[in-house]
Amino acid sequence: MIRIGIDLGGTKIEGIVLAEDGRQMARRRVATPRGDYDGTVAAIVGLVRDLDREAGDRGTVGVGIPGVISPRTGLVKNANSTWLIGHPLDKDLERALDRPVRLENDANCFAVSEATDGAAAGAATVFGVIIGTGVGGGIVVHGRPLTGRHAIAGEWGHNPLPWPTAAEWPGPDCFCGRRGCLERWVSGPAFAQDHERSTGEALATAEIVARAAAGDGAAAASLDRYADRLARGLAGIVNVLDPDVIVLGGGMSNVARLYEALPRLLGDYCFSDGVDTPIRPARHGDSSGVRGAAWLWQPGDV
Repeated sequence: MIRIGIDLGGTKIEGIVLAEDGRQMARRRVATPRGDYDGTVAAIVGLVRDLDREAGDRGTVGVGIPGVISPRTGLVKNANSTWLIGHPLDKDLERALDRPVRLENDANCFAVSEATDGAAAGAATVFGVIIGTGVGGGIVVHGRPLTGRHAIAGEWGHNPLPWPTAAEWPGPDCFCGRRGCLERWVSGPAFAQDHERSTGEALATAEIVARAAAGDGAAAASLDRYADRLARGLAGIVNVLDPDVIVLGGGMSNVARLYEALPRLLGDYCFSDGVDTPIRPARHGDSSGVRGAAWLWQPGDV
């Protein structure tokens, strides 16, 4: 059994072939035809066929997208690649490829990858966190993504920041139409904006982190505020889901200081007499999305 995974991004479409043991057999990428739905379908189909040929076999196909298929309509919703919205992408791909296609949100694919052979391999319940340009999350239970009744399971970024202080209330405006969402506090851009509000300095996130490591008090304070807010957000997940492992991905997951601060801070907010939830960086990094798409097909599925 070989598995083909496709990661449909805003600027590129990446494809991978995994052997039955998880070994990478082939990898390709093409530019995303932005704004062109039919062109996007054709690009994915062409990529899959190229990967079939390179692997010398016809693989199962899993696709990760920046959105979800609505259980109510069967059409793509909540996609920042807006030209996908309102289309039956999974069905169109199945017809064109003449085989079943499993399609999941890209954060779910990230979580599947890390739960299968990544930082949370072997854990029963995994919460995968994306803290980059935006904030997303995915839940995996016994190796399978938990999509939910409305296909929004794991979307913690559009919940409010828990236990806000007076200075944090009501919080910055969010593109979803509300204020104070976690995405507006714990994404990379939100971290930089908070530092600018506090200090008047407009700096890139990497520069703030570097200054904090070098002993800059203002940068360290910004990073401490960030860690506390992230801990509050994750505490809400622990209180509801109580995962065995939390895996962090996205640009902010590369901040080593978080892995020292978060385990200590979680205990201040979780409803438990002790909290020892492991919080780990993703093992597969930027490759987790495409690998997780391939792993949407598990042994015994075909």
